[in-house]
Amino acid sequence: MRHSSANINANGSTLNASQMNSEWQAAGQLSTNRPLFTPMQVLFFTCMVIFSVFVVGQPAVGQTNDEAANEKTPLVRFHAWGGSAQVNGYLQWVAEQVKTRFNIELQHVKLADTSDAVSRVLAEKAAGNHKNGSVDLIWINGENFAAMKKHDLLSTSWVGELDNFSLTNPDQNPAVTTDFGEPTLGMEAPWGKASMVFYYRSLHLNTLGLMAPKTIEELLRFSQKSPGRFTYPVPSDYLGISFIKYAALALNKDKLSLFYQPSNDKSLNAVLPSLWTYLDALHPTMWQQGKHLLRQASQLQRLVGTGELSMAFSFTASEIPSAVTRFDLPDDVRTYVMQDGSLANVHFVGLTYNSKNKAAAKTVVNFLLSPQAQAKKQKVEVWGDDTVLDIESLSAPDQALFVESNTHPSALDKSQATILLAEPHSSWTDALREAWYERYGARY
Repeated sequence: MRHSSANINANGSTLNASQMNSEWQAAGQLSTNRPLFTPMQVLFFTCMVIFSVFVVGQPAVGQTNDEAANEKTPLVRFHAWGGSAQVNGYLQWVAEQVKTRFNIELQHVKLADTSDAVSRVLAEKAAGNHKNGSVDLIWINGENFAAMKKHDLLSTSWVGELDNFSLTNPDQNPAVTTDFGEPTLGMEAPWGKASMVFYYRSLHLNTLGLMAPKTIEELLRFSQKSPGRFTYPVPSDYLGISFIKYAALALNKDKLSLFYQPSNDKSLNAVLPSLWTYLDALHPTMWQQGKHLLRQASQLQRLVGTGELSMAFSFTASEIPSAVTRFDLPDDVRTYVMQDGSLANVHFVGLTYNSKNKAAAKTVVNFLLSPQAQAKKQKVEVWGDDTVLDIESLSAPDQALFVESNTHPSALDKSQATILLAEPHSSWTDALREAWYERYGARY
């Protein structure tokens, strides 16, 4: 607490030296023919001020120096999806690292839905809270980024300040500077890459005498030959809408350019007929005859684990071997990618416009982009999230961090070439979801 040289009267107002003279004279306490303070009094008051400053600067009674230092430690609140044990464990490791390296306190605010954090920042802006926001960093991409960009909820042009951003080779890698077709404009930093994978029970398929389907058309034939062994979540779930986008892209290879422009009635009418024909045929063959769809992506893995489904899909390849290791999935599960393309995207970390700890937040993101943090994240036993760094541009010691010696039998074979289908323009997410609910929503 800072001390003021002014004195306070009973009314709480300050008194200067002349006012003090007048009041003390009136009280008979001060003679008009001598100075206000003697040299000894001045020396005494000076010593008292120095002593008080010294005392205030010390830790409180019962408080250690480390505890006092922690009061000045910047707090960075990272709002990120909390539905994965692998992601949560990795962010706990990150928090330990930035605390040790930079004395920054990183708090993982676990979200069920990223839009909750977006809505919070929007509400703070509407309330005029422009400098003391409750969200510092946010894990986003796609429609959530588009919404934050539209409403000016993110800091701009800060990513280029990060030393490690250059390791992504952004000039030659447009995927790290565009998000679902939207230029990022330095509002968010790339963090990792993900693509859709499918996984199946090999014992089930051997018993059924079937091969794992390798294209969207083969998936329909597989489901027709083995009714009830496949399903997908409703498109309000991120994995559900991802399946719809994959199907729309794979069924309209001659119209792919339409998906990378803002959607409109004309483009929707061009691609929806083939999608409806496909889904109309698929739904009756699905789990529970397609009369009930799952509400959450996590339920897919549970149904494969219990044997009700023979195959499913995920946007996190590493979660499959991890689930086998935890005995959530049986050890006959195998992971692969479709030959007609794998829906893929880069996910990002945004810095809110009203964060009060922007410098510390940037330090955290720069660490997330370091070879050490990216290599740790890519390990299958940690998270398995692919790095956004350009490996060839790294030094030999840093490249060595990404070499994995052991592979799990249920893990995706990354040596196989994969056709990646970039995420459509963000406007397609809502357009396809709304069209799906208009056609099928009354049933669910």
